[in-house]
Amino acid sequence: MSDVSTWLISHSDCLHHDTGSNHPERTERLEAVLAALDTPGFNDLQRHEAEMASRTALERAHASDYIDAVMAAIPSSGHSQFNADTTLSPGSGDAALRSAGAAIQAVDAIQSGDARRVFCATRPPGHHAEPDESMGFCLFSNAAIAALHAQAVHGIQRIAVVDFDVHHGNGTQAIFTGREGLFYLSTHQYPLFPGTGSRKENRSGNILNIPVPDGTGSADYRQQFHCEAISALIDFDPELLIISAGFDAAIEDPLAGLALTTDDFAWITDELVAVANYCCGGHICSLLEGGYDLDALARGAAAHVGGLMK
Repeated sequence: MSDVSTWLISHSDCLHHDTGSNHPERTERLEAVLAALDTPGFNDLQRHEAEMASRTALERAHASDYIDAVMAAIPSSGHSQFNADTTLSPGSGDAALRSAGAAIQAVDAIQSGDARRVFCATRPPGHHAEPDESMGFCLFSNAAIAALHAQAVHGIQRIAVVDFDVHHGNGTQAIFTGREGLFYLSTHQYPLFPGTGSRKENRSGNILNIPVPDGTGSADYRQQFHCEAISALIDFDPELLIISAGFDAAIEDPLAGLALTTDDFAWITDELVAVANYCCGGHICSLLEGGYDLDALARGAAAHVGGLMK
C-alpha cells in the first residue's frame, strides 16, 4: 500500500444505535468492519472521530419537519419503532448525526488537502432516507448530505455518487433527481427492496440505474459495471466522487441474491479509483451502507479500504 493520505472516520456513538435483537442492521456490523481495519495492513490509515452534522447541513437534503420528527422519536429508554424496519434507541440520534457528520467531515478533509480519500465507517446507513421519509434502516441521507455540502460550502460543480449496495438507493435518487451538477449511478439487484431502481427512472438526465437480476455473479456484473457504469462516470467527469459502499451483494448475504465475492469488491474499488485518478485528482469519499453477513461485510470492507489506500 502507498503513503497516499487516506482517512478512516468513525465514532463510538455509532455503536450505541441499538436496534434490538435479531435486527439485520445491528451494532455487530460496525464492530466487524472496525476489527477488520484494525490489523497491520491498515496501520497507515489516519483515524479520526466523526463530528456531528449541523442542522443546516441536514436541511439541504431533508425537510425541517422530518428532521424534527426523527429527533422527537428518539426514546429516553428502551426502543421505539420509527417505521416498519427502522428501530430507534436512546443513542440513535447521536449516531445518525455522527454518520451524516462523518460524510461532511470527509468532504472538508478532501477539499482542505488533508486527505485524498476517506472511508466513513459509521451507522446508521443512509441511502434509503428520502427528503421526508425514513425507510430501510436509514434516517438521514448521508451521501446526499455530503454532496450538497460540497456544492454549497466548497462550490464543487460536478459531484457523482456511485452506489454499489445490492439495494437501490431510492433516497439518494429522490434528493438528486433534476439537481444540476449531481449524478447518481446505482448498480443493484432488481426486483428487490425498496422496489425502485428500474431503467424507467433514468429519465431526469442525472440518474443512471443499472439493475441486475437475482443470481448475477462476478463475470456478468463486472462486464456491465465496466462497460456501462464506468463509461457514464467518465462522461460525467466528476470533480468529487462519493461512494455508497454496501457489501450486501456478496454471495453470503442473507437479504439479497447476488453472487459477488471479496475479489469483486476489490475490483470495483480499483475501477472507481482509476476513474477518480483520471477525473478528480483521486478524490473519493466512501460511506458504509449495507452488508448483513458479518464475515462477508468485514472482508468486503477491508478489500475496499485497501483499494482506497493504493
